[in-house]
Amino acid sequence: MSQNMPLPPNAASGLNLRGAVDLSALKQRATAPAGTPSAGSPYAVDVNEQSFQEFVQLSQKVPVVVALGSGRSQLSVQLTAVLERLMNENEGNIALGRVDVDSSPQIAQAFGVTSIPTTVALINGQPVPMFEGELAEEQIRALLAELLKVAAGNGVTGNLGGAANAAAQPEEPPLPPHHQAALDAIDAGDLDAAVASYEKALAEKPNDTDAKVGLAQVQLMRRVAGINVTQAEQLRQSAADDQDNLDDALAVADLDVTGGHVEDALARLVSYIATHFGPERESARVRLLELFEVVGVSDPRVQAARQALARALF
Repeated sequence: MSQNMPLPPNAASGLNLRGAVDLSALKQRATAPAGTPSAGSPYAVDVNEQSFQEFVQLSQKVPVVVALGSGRSQLSVQLTAVLERLMNENEGNIALGRVDVDSSPQIAQAFGVTSIPTTVALINGQPVPMFEGELAEEQIRALLAELLKVAAGNGVTGNLGGAANAAAQPEEPPLPPHHQAALDAIDAGDLDAAVASYEKALAEKPNDTDAKVGLAQVQLMRRVAGINVTQAEQLRQSAADDQDNLDDALAVADLDVTGGHVEDALARLVSYIATHFGPERESARVRLLELFEVVGVSDPRVQAARQALARALF
């Protein structure tokens, strides 16, 4: 269910933007330039933990919108397309930063994200809440209009002059053929073909880390595809009723990762491994390792789960 958090009607004259979220840790980490503009809008860029500081600084010139989502979430993809379209309508008065919470978990943590997609804004480096989940395009348009009023009231009235990233950016090298084929298949909705492409990449280069991560992500996407809200609730209830059911435990862990509840997902499987033996334990362990790849092996939540897994096994 969407949770709309509209800006106050009189915010432009009296908004206190300080103290909402502590972004200092991310600012200290960020050193790389902002990403290149997206295909959908010259006013939208991909933002990661390294480029976040530069994007925060951009909010001193124009208000910026941060779309926190995941390529595994169709709702995130659809919302980003709407936001890009609205960025074009505003003709450089607002910038959009797209954050993949899977690869940039610290940004999501800094904003206290509990579900995806989540949309926030920044003015002068300070966060302004907007909404979670989906929202009608007209409602988003109205929020952006209000955001511009808030920005004007705080002295932020610039324009990007054609692109969210004014500095020239070098072209990224082309992806390896199997990787590109996998991404093309994902864009076309053919997850089976994407899996096959990543498997071919790994067959040719078994130590291809990007292919390994991509394969784990696409396999997760394929497992959760077609599960609606009612079915998800039924799976959660079934898993609660029968904690020995391996299939339910695996399915709910997948849903939790997809929904951004990473700690819950990993803890569920670690707990299952700790209390079961034989083939079921091994199946749960293998799935847990796959989810480690999806979340990111350097993610602190994964590191904590690895320690818990070691205790459960030994």
